[in-house]
Amino acid sequence: MPGEPAADDGAPPAVPPPGEELRRPYIPARLGAVLLIAVVAIVFAIGFLLLWAYLDRLIWSDPILSAGPWAMPALVLFFSLVVGLSRKYLHAPSVIHGGFVEAVRGDADPPDYRSFPGAFVSSLASLLSGAVIGPEGALGVLVSEISAFIRPRLRVPASIAAGYDLAALASAFNGLIGSVLFTGVFATELQAGRPRSALQYLVWNLLAGAVGFIIFRFVGLLPFAQSIPFPPTGLTPVYVLVAVLCGVIGTAIAIGAGAWLQAVEAVMDRVLGERVVLRVLAAGALVAAVGLVFPDLLFSGESQIHGIIADPARYGAALLLLMAVLKIGLFGVSIKAGYIGGPLFPILFSCTLVGLALNLLFPGVPVGVFVLCIEAGAFAVALGAPLTAILTVALVGVADQDTIVLLVLSVATALLLSAEAMKRIAARRPEEGAPTAGTR
Repeated sequence: MPGEPAADDGAPPAVPPPGEELRRPYIPARLGAVLLIAVVAIVFAIGFLLLWAYLDRLIWSDPILSAGPWAMPALVLFFSLVVGLSRKYLHAPSVIHGGFVEAVRGDADPPDYRSFPGAFVSSLASLLSGAVIGPEGALGVLVSEISAFIRPRLRVPASIAAGYDLAALASAFNGLIGSVLFTGVFATELQAGRPRSALQYLVWNLLAGAVGFIIFRFVGLLPFAQSIPFPPTGLTPVYVLVAVLCGVIGTAIAIGAGAWLQAVEAVMDRVLGERVVLRVLAAGALVAAVGLVFPDLLFSGESQIHGIIADPARYGAALLLLMAVLKIGLFGVSIKAGYIGGPLFPILFSCTLVGLALNLLFPGVPVGVFVLCIEAGAFAVALGAPLTAILTVALVGVADQDTIVLLVLSVATALLLSAEAMKRIAARRPEEGAPTAGTR
């Protein structure tokens, strides 16, 4: 914690024999603290999501929006102003200088519980502003700061503090996503280069994630899993080829989005710099302008996507592709302006629109093959976590075993292509090292 000495229990951590950490998880006897953080995290997450849903219905109700064409832009700019003021005066964090993974976890800056009031105000205002961001980023910021407040009081050593923060995120995210395995898989993949840390934290993530998942289910809230179901597709040589091609498309979406994030950050830093209020207001004005023409592009898209899936022919392939590009564009502007939110829902929205457009052009291929395989490829490259990508897309689309095979082919294709693309980019700029292109 900045400005605060690390907690220590006075005893050196137990270290397993050499090589033992590769055979079994290393679990210090602090599972009670893990359970406590898991319960606190999911209770807070539920309360925050309920508050956000209530305010969203109250503020963005039809009577208010029907007051005139000025109502929507006025609301966008008002909440954008709140975001900017909370950054300037309440020191709210942001992921302006982070990529996709930082946006999910909300940890571009080290978590500091002293900025929690600003983070809370900014998170709510961001989600209510119409900016193109998902709720997972806001939960990531807030839950991490809650964990940062609790850890010293439980005398958690600094050497394992990251494991408790991940456990808190596991509890919150597993409830939101609707999978008992989501964060356990995701966090383990992020720790892949450090096998001891991966094994040490895996049990904590699974335990805390199970706590969050169970409490979320008992409360009766609807998770994101199974929100966009598609019928079984079967497995044919044509679908295998399409899955590989969708992996190429997903790679292009993820790398293009990453490059866009970097470009927007560079332009905003050069033009607006540290004028945080003006930076958010400028982004809010752009979001409002696009929203006047395409209201379906406001917010993260998890509600709007259902109407589009129900009748994609009403839009046509060209308009669907345009909206997919604009959605990613607004996401980049939103994140780099300073709104607090995540990338999962906006990326899923754009990939779904691209898949729907391709289905209109090639109706002989089931829409689920296009949509789910593009989503899987894009998530795998953006997050650098292929198993998490397959798990997430399979959950959202209620994929059967044949479809999961196609997802695996798409992800493998996407990872091979992205690795080659990053290698070529790094070769052109050896002095800068391997670029991230907005991904990991």
